[in-house]
Amino acid sequence: MKKAFLFTVVSCMAIISYGQVITLTQTVKGAILDDQSGNYIANATITIEGKKDFGAVSDSLGFFWLRDIPVGRQTLRISAMGYDEIFIRNVEVTSSKEVFIEVRLKERIRKLEEVVVKSGRSKSKSLNESALVSARQFSVDEAVRYAGTRNDPSRMAQNFAGVSGSNDARNDIIIRGNSPAGVLWRMEGIDIPNPNHYSTLGSTGGPVTILNTNTLKNSDFLTSAFPAQYGNAIAGVFDLRMRNGNSEKYEFLAQAGFNGFEGGVEGPLSCKNKSSFLVNYRYSLVAVIQRVGLDVGTGSATPYYQDLNFKIHLPTRKLGVFNLFGLGGESNIKFGALDEDNLYSTNDGTLRDRNFNSLTGVIGLSHTFFFDQSTSGKLILAASAFGSKYREEFYDSPKPDKTAFFTRNTQIKYSVGYSINKKIDARNQLTAALVVDLNRLNLRNDYIPDGDSILSTLFDSKQNAALVKGSINFFHRFTDRLSTNLGLYSQHFSLNNSWSVEPRWNLKYQLKPAQSITFGLGLHSQTQPLEVYFYQSQNASGLTVLTNKDLGFVRSAHGVAGYDINLSSHLRVKAEVYGQYIWDAAVETNSTSFSMLNAGADFYFPNKTSLRNRGEGYNYGVELTLERFLNKGFYFLLTSSAFQSKYMGSDGVWRNTAFNSNFAMNLLAGKEFRLTAKTSFALDTKIAFAGGQRYTPFDISASYTAGYVVLKDQEAYGLQHPHYLRWDFKLSFNRNGPKATQKWYLDLQNLTNRDNIYVRTLNPRNGKTAVINQIGFFPNINYVVTF
Repeated sequence: MKKAFLFTVVSCMAIISYGQVITLTQTVKGAILDDQSGNYIANATITIEGKKDFGAVSDSLGFFWLRDIPVGRQTLRISAMGYDEIFIRNVEVTSSKEVFIEVRLKERIRKLEEVVVKSGRSKSKSLNESALVSARQFSVDEAVRYAGTRNDPSRMAQNFAGVSGSNDARNDIIIRGNSPAGVLWRMEGIDIPNPNHYSTLGSTGGPVTILNTNTLKNSDFLTSAFPAQYGNAIAGVFDLRMRNGNSEKYEFLAQAGFNGFEGGVEGPLSCKNKSSFLVNYRYSLVAVIQRVGLDVGTGSATPYYQDLNFKIHLPTRKLGVFNLFGLGGESNIKFGALDEDNLYSTNDGTLRDRNFNSLTGVIGLSHTFFFDQSTSGKLILAASAFGSKYREEFYDSPKPDKTAFFTRNTQIKYSVGYSINKKIDARNQLTAALVVDLNRLNLRNDYIPDGDSILSTLFDSKQNAALVKGSINFFHRFTDRLSTNLGLYSQHFSLNNSWSVEPRWNLKYQLKPAQSITFGLGLHSQTQPLEVYFYQSQNASGLTVLTNKDLGFVRSAHGVAGYDINLSSHLRVKAEVYGQYIWDAAVETNSTSFSMLNAGADFYFPNKTSLRNRGEGYNYGVELTLERFLNKGFYFLLTSSAFQSKYMGSDGVWRNTAFNSNFAMNLLAGKEFRLTAKTSFALDTKIAFAGGQRYTPFDISASYTAGYVVLKDQEAYGLQHPHYLRWDFKLSFNRNGPKATQKWYLDLQNLTNRDNIYVRTLNPRNGKTAVINQIGFFPNINYVVTF
């Protein structure tokens, strides 16, 4: 008996010991491309830093495979004859999912024996080589790792210098004092509508993103003086790229967390030509919980949403590469009058039921064809649809029709674009593009004006409008240390024949291998939010007229200078100073403080008619970034911005804009701990500190007399909420198994439960004011398994 017991114990210990010494490995593969032409590079050498036994050479199509790489973070070294050698650091290798890396190498101007350059495709630099200033790479790994981001690209970008959010409930991006409406969203080379749930026409943010970080690859984020490839935006650009699915094996994902329940699958369509598919679907977590009968504490205000992201990659031997991609999201929420709080109080203090629905969809087909080794063309066909519907009904009205407010906006956009890219030689690159967007609009808005009791129509319109955009861009490298980018962008809006011609210029000079200075100048313009053109009113003869239809573009001039120094391979400092002047902003004909420069951070735009392009504005500031890239398991990011943002309405008075918080600071840090060969643990934290939001004081006596909220127009945005402060803390656990990788994390947002003011409200019936705070302590639990 004792021998049997001893044998059992020894056997168990042997099994445990054997399990501990099993080394989990995975395949790391990828493609090596020329940074300028986009063509594949053969015979490039790929090695794993610190592991001499692992190496590969890219084949005739530029692909490479590194087999049996141990799990954990690895650093890849890539070199090719005539190109700069680079390092790809902190590549996370897990046991359940193959790693695919797309590497772009820069061709040297001088011969190999004259210069040896060692660099890295730093995440601080954009993927678009033409974007030399105010641009950086958006890392999917960071969007998942950083505390408080909720796997949302917009919330992750709010950590960058010069960028802040409007409030905790929405993910709007405020760039250098500009309205969020000035941000351009682009996916796979085509401009797309607002990629957020519960969004409205013309806005760029929302409470929950439709984008899925599991389908994205590293992308670009630009905040000023962006090159000529981007247009119809005066604030910034989010240039998103979707990754391809695995072309050799099927992989699966399941996830549950704040953004919902999610399932994903990817794999090969044909192993012969490396075609693949990728699809992810997500459904509201809160909606699922309520459907099974559990109380989530939101009363009738339960958010329902679902979204889908997909991409099909079809390379061919002779006909080029085809990509079919898309995303779609549907959302709705209903607020009962008796369930809601003062956040949804009305201008006249009445109780109202509310119902909001939104729908967003994008589908695109791209075809890339190489005419020769240095010349390629890309055709994109796309269609996008956006629709939103919002209704308010009086709760206790005896009337059969209880409608107090109703709006329904639908936009369908058809886009066709063609671009050509020519790498003339190692020094010179020329790109040109032409895009035509045809917008079909169906807009309706009925409301009861303040002080009235009769439903009126703000707009009821079915219109078509085309926006034609063209650009040409020339990139030149004088030497390996000095490069410049010259571009010209132009657009035409068919609705009122508005034109713009916008020169752009960037320059970068490498003072030393680790130091550089950058400069950028450019003109930028943008259409008004489309619904604004169709606000209607009655003239003296009683006829309905569209007094905003002839509004031209809002225009701006950007200027920026920057200094960047790498103190080591993983520590950098960056500083930028910038200035922006805005003119032709939409303001009222009468003398008021109103300007469209202050709109865009809410669900709807002000219903103002008789607007004119007579407003002005300016932004200037300085930004500083101190960043330690992930090294030996530790990273930190410190960003700070000090700025001024002013505007002038039709009354000729210069005032603070709604977005002039004056300063913003973020401190992020994290540490990974490797517990065993299979498991790891991480701690991440974030502290955000910023100036409070601007607001306009109430005229309490006038509001009481009128029966609806009246603001002091002459004091517009003259007051400011107290400083914003929030601390987030995140704990993560990762376990690699032979067939699956599991990740758990607990993201504790607003850990101190600080009361940051969101909005001030007034009940005009009794003159009482109230303060509504932003989100308090919020624990976000997430679980992911890939297999």
